[in-house]
Amino acid sequence: MGDLMRPIPFRKLLNWVMEEYEKYRTIFGIPQEKFFRKRREGYLKLFGEYLGNPVGPAAGPHTQLAQNIVTSYLCGGRFFELKTVQVLDRLKLAKPCINAEDECYNVEWSTELSVEEALEEYIKAWFLLHILEKEIYGVNLRSFIFNMSVGYNLEGIKSCKVDSFIEGLKDASHTPIFQECKRVLKEEIKRFHAVDEEFIEGISPHICNSVTLSTMHGCPPGEIEAICKYLLGEKKLHTFVKLNPTLLGYEFVKEALYQMGYSYIQLKEESFAHDLQYREGIGLLKRVQDFANEQQRLFGVKLSNTLPVKITRGELPGEEMYMSGRALYPLTINLAYKLAAEFNGRLKVSYAGGVDAFNIARIFETGIWPITVATTLLKPGGYLRLKQMAEELEDHLEDGQKEIIDVEKLEELAASAFKDLNYHKEKRRVKGRKITKTLPLTDCFVAPCTVGCPIGQDVPEYIRLVGEKRYLEAYEVITQKNPLPFITGTLCPQFCAYKCTRLDYEEPVCIRELKKVAAEEGYQAYLSKLKKVEAKSPAKVAIIGAGPSGLAAGYFLAKAGLDVTIFDQKEKPGGTVQYVIPHFRISREAIENDLELIKRTGVKFELGIDPDFSVDKLKKNGYKYVYLALGATKSNPLELKTGREKVIGALEFLEQFNKNSEALELGKNVAVIGGGDSAMDAARAALRVKGVEKVYIIYRRTKEYMPANREELKAALAEGAVLKELLSPYSWVKGVLRCQKMELGEPDASGRLMAIPKEGEFEDIPVDTIISAIGQRVDYEILKKNGIEVNERGEVAVNPATNETNLENVFIGGDALRGPATIVQAIADGSKVARAILEKEGMAPVSSRVMPSFDQTRRLKEITQKKGFLKNSLQEKDHERCLECGFVCNLCVEVCPNRANIAIGVESENLKSLNQILHVDGMCNECGNCATFCPYDGAPYKDKLTLFWNEEDFANSQNNGFLLIEDGKEPVFKLRIEGNVFTVKFNAAGEAYADLEKGLVDLIWAAFKGYKYLFI
Repeated sequence: MGDLMRPIPFRKLLNWVMEEYEKYRTIFGIPQEKFFRKRREGYLKLFGEYLGNPVGPAAGPHTQLAQNIVTSYLCGGRFFELKTVQVLDRLKLAKPCINAEDECYNVEWSTELSVEEALEEYIKAWFLLHILEKEIYGVNLRSFIFNMSVGYNLEGIKSCKVDSFIEGLKDASHTPIFQECKRVLKEEIKRFHAVDEEFIEGISPHICNSVTLSTMHGCPPGEIEAICKYLLGEKKLHTFVKLNPTLLGYEFVKEALYQMGYSYIQLKEESFAHDLQYREGIGLLKRVQDFANEQQRLFGVKLSNTLPVKITRGELPGEEMYMSGRALYPLTINLAYKLAAEFNGRLKVSYAGGVDAFNIARIFETGIWPITVATTLLKPGGYLRLKQMAEELEDHLEDGQKEIIDVEKLEELAASAFKDLNYHKEKRRVKGRKITKTLPLTDCFVAPCTVGCPIGQDVPEYIRLVGEKRYLEAYEVITQKNPLPFITGTLCPQFCAYKCTRLDYEEPVCIRELKKVAAEEGYQAYLSKLKKVEAKSPAKVAIIGAGPSGLAAGYFLAKAGLDVTIFDQKEKPGGTVQYVIPHFRISREAIENDLELIKRTGVKFELGIDPDFSVDKLKKNGYKYVYLALGATKSNPLELKTGREKVIGALEFLEQFNKNSEALELGKNVAVIGGGDSAMDAARAALRVKGVEKVYIIYRRTKEYMPANREELKAALAEGAVLKELLSPYSWVKGVLRCQKMELGEPDASGRLMAIPKEGEFEDIPVDTIISAIGQRVDYEILKKNGIEVNERGEVAVNPATNETNLENVFIGGDALRGPATIVQAIADGSKVARAILEKEGMAPVSSRVMPSFDQTRRLKEITQKKGFLKNSLQEKDHERCLECGFVCNLCVEVCPNRANIAIGVESENLKSLNQILHVDGMCNECGNCATFCPYDGAPYKDKLTLFWNEEDFANSQNNGFLLIEDGKEPVFKLRIEGNVFTVKFNAAGEAYADLEKGLVDLIWAAFKGYKYLFI
């Protein structure tokens, strides 16, 4: 029933595990080759018990259900902080409750099961882990530890309900579920190879002798101390108490988040005032530590709890949410240092707070452990990320173990944390990874990079070809849609990268760099076999403008056999790329290589012509079609109160720089006004002009809102440009540029915070030359002169499907249509116009390639190995990081904590993908995590075909899905498709006695025949 989870009976859970493993060598979707296996002997010891490694899932979504705990174990988790229980276990929470797009937010409280159900889940998991450890790993010595978590006040913890839970985990022997699990295992003993009755009898009923105390934000210090002493003294439990990042203080946390680029996170100062204060916290910890020593129990702190923040952008329902994840790491590790220093390293710290594969070993080396994770497991790769972390730790485990924290080493780590770019917002600034497509019921695998590319480049295909050193084929794949691989391989803004799934791992694949490799290695071989296309149509095409858009249109038209001439007023083709983009960004040789490819297709050029063209004249000269691919050549004027005479436009300056930089005289100090790519080019070029000592980039907002490509901004700053944020030029008198100071206000229509003048506040900057880079515009007069409709807002009237203007057979694209745009957007317009002209001629675009073939088994195996493995970019080796999402995606499977999305293998001529996604209703609590990471504008938990376990849940859902209502050779299902409910019988061959889409029939039948264990 939507968010209502149905715990799976132990026998069926055991059957699921055993049958899936026997059939597919997977368990809960985790393939055998991704199971964690220790490479070294040796254990740690905690609470008097052995521990195979000190990492595992934190109290949260990954320890709520038995299957979650099993999945964590298989991937390397050995310390399990069970999800918190509390007396109020029937709360109805608003959904979705998790948003882990980057730093994670949640509005969860405790487990969504009743306290009694939670106890049963943990005991079921306890038994399953024993069986797996013996059956799969052949280990006799238990290597995992369960740690219970309770909250949130003493009265609730003392209640009969929670007390029974605590006692049940301390000794489960008297509980019905413990006895049931033992009985079922004995009855199913023939299914095992290594497990015998003696082993089953030997499974200890003592599941937990430790607890992590979770208290609500604002819990009084006296209450915290009383609960700790109760758990230590009366319950005789080793105890960790969870502390909040608020101990660091409001100003410290606010400034830290701002410096790391998370300025949009809004804190509530009262949350800090109401929480435990640092000095009284130290006193509390020392008193409880002394008490624990008297009780001969271990006491420590769990760092840290989540950070309460305001909900300001509708991320989740409500007014307040709790932040975790990578933004929390520098805060938590600094809190750990402060506390460790207070206790001279003699305070046990259980750690969670932005842990991932990049920092876990460094944290452990300080003597901090156990280490638990949650947010990183909510991201693509999911539980598989545990394997890398467990393997990272293995190399750092010592024969002995550290009882005291190395305070000096921890101090170094804490100091470096704020500088570590892996935890800065800038490292993974996501600009909307979703693609604007509806999530289909079947065959949903898609490469977001390809969809995000304006020309639909087959990115994963050419990346794999580069990886296999099949450069000629890679070049052919690229030039099928892009005739400028050298130019785009150097200058493309990489819209594809903003959609790359690796953004949710660490950083996008360097797609552009790999395109450049393909171009450099495949170009000569391709040209050597290229033949000029014979004319296939008498129609002549005139293209005005030899920039990227005109070049692209000419290439595709000539390739198809049309007579094409490109006209341009400049002496060389290439437009902005040739004349404006600085030489230090792209070589002339790279440009010439792309131009040579276009010339080889038969495109003719008329260069150095009068820019005042006439469409009528072109048509009278026999050109049936005209494509206006004009650039945006007019700079927007810079508004200054005084001193406008020495302002030079960025395009004019860059053209002069490329022509002869030695002839430029800019003075010592240069100000570049603007925050786009042209501003960055101008700043970098100005720094190379003789006599220039200082270059200032003046921008009215802050760096995070600059539209410039991040790498171009970084390059400008690295080369010495000085960024002056929150300034707007006001006047320029006698070599002094006076700038109005600005501040950020409310969001504007673009979502950026508005820049608002600070009345009466100015900053003066010595400036000899101002370069204005505040945008360019098109000369619309020449369009109007030729009879093309342009409204007062500069919008050209076109057919959006073809870009044909009000004049028949006259098309427009590139900057002339959309205003200043990128090279790849210009190519997209040229491609669209070429297709439209070919369609008018009754011709189809020519395909010069066959889709490359790959060893699909090897391909799948290699992709599987990459899943869950964090690895920063190596550029030339980045093919090793591409996840090839269009071939196999399964992101919704990976990120679901409850394993409610299942990858079903379907052999069907009616379906394209390797597997199909089936959603299991009874295992879903509608947390929303799969919706966050699905590439589509959709939610798998709502939009994918759903398997229901009972009539009630089927009736209370609106999902497309099915329910088995009669088993046997000819099973009967109740189906709901597009709101229509009906009953369907299948015959023994898997054919439905109903008019259903065949792919859908094949999916249901595959689930029934091959995955019967799912039908609980």
